[in-house]
Amino acid sequence: MSEVLIAVRNLEVSLPDMAHKLPMGRAPMIHILKGLNFDVPRGSVIGIVGESGSGKSTLGRAILRLIEPTAGTVIFDDEDITHTREKSLRGFRQKAQMIFQDPLSSLNPRHTILGLIAAPLTLRMGRAEARTRAAEALEMVGLPANFARRYPHEISGGQRQRVGIARAIAQRPTFILADEIASGLDVSSQAVILSLLQDLVRDLGLTLAFISHDLSVVRRLCDRTIVMEGGKIVEDAGTAALFTRPSSDYTRALIDAIPLPVVDQLW
Repeated sequence: MSEVLIAVRNLEVSLPDMAHKLPMGRAPMIHILKGLNFDVPRGSVIGIVGESGSGKSTLGRAILRLIEPTAGTVIFDDEDITHTREKSLRGFRQKAQMIFQDPLSSLNPRHTILGLIAAPLTLRMGRAEARTRAAEALEMVGLPANFARRYPHEISGGQRQRVGIARAIAQRPTFILADEIASGLDVSSQAVILSLLQDLVRDLGLTLAFISHDLSVVRRLCDRTIVMEGGKIVEDAGTAALFTRPSSDYTRALIDAIPLPVVDQLW
């Protein structure tokens, strides 16, 4: 078994630019990812950062095959999944899970919390076993048993995000992609979610990719950070080294933009 879980080579993604499509003919293509190369070691926690439009979310979706790459390859667990047909990706979908930025829009409001977590599991196990595993996942993310009967609109944003995490880990994956999952939460809820992710990575042996525009969050959680600008990787380094000795002006500008508390001497 290779020590590298995900290997990305010369990855490119181009999508139709519908904003500039003429009434007749095809829309022009816009190049979003431009020849990316990096590895994700097993058991690591990597951050993917950059300003809005840098391509970080597109990269995450390409890794998970929610978007098919235009060129290049994505190797997951020693298997080339770049152009694998959707019907053949079922095993991969179990191993690689995603936690979405907006938990409310990704949770069906007509289902209870337990039903939301158990539903995907029923594709490969009985209903009773699926509900048992869903209850175990809720316990692992620190939600009381009575939350199983609630609906998404009846719980807070931080609790909904924990439901999203529970739905991901219930599949018992080896890799989780978290896309801006702390951006819509208050500071205390962010702290809870980050601590939970750290515990799950340690206890379950997960590999985690954490997409964010908040470098202070990435600094706490990730042991390695990829910095993106304009669809390219401008820096890929250990997080501690990146913050103390950034090699690119763009990274330095992102770090300088982190808001720091200012002490009012008059108080």
